[in-house]
Amino acid sequence: MNALRSFASTPFRPLWPIRSEIIYVIYKVCDRESWAEARRHGVYSGAPVDHEDGYIHFSTAAQLAETLARHFTGREGLVLLGVPVVRLGDALQWEPSRGGDLFPHLYAELPVSAVVSEHPLALDAAGRHILPDDL
Repeated sequence: MNALRSFASTPFRPLWPIRSEIIYVIYKVCDRESWAEARRHGVYSGAPVDHEDGYIHFSTAAQLAETLARHFTGREGLVLLGVPVVRLGDALQWEPSRGGDLFPHLYAELPVSAVVSEHPLALDAAGRHILPDDL
């Protein structure tokens, strides 16, 4: 009983720190058709670049604008998926990439049930994606 009480009084500490920031939700940009297919099958297996690299690429909210600018400028029909890191388990790894930043990489298929938000990404007049206000 004392061990249970001790555990219950321990504050929750997420396991995924990046620098001084704790990340609770990560984001995947994918095309609308691939996401519709994933919803039918219950899992998203990734884009061609994910298959080539051996993992599904994700970004944090802070990394998202640059990811969109570098890899998706002008592309229509994209969806932004939000996934809590706690739903991905040990298959999620944080690895150095662009500029030495740690990026989330999922070494498994993404269960559709893990996704908590979906936002269609519209383009502005310059071909940049408009991110949701709540990011």
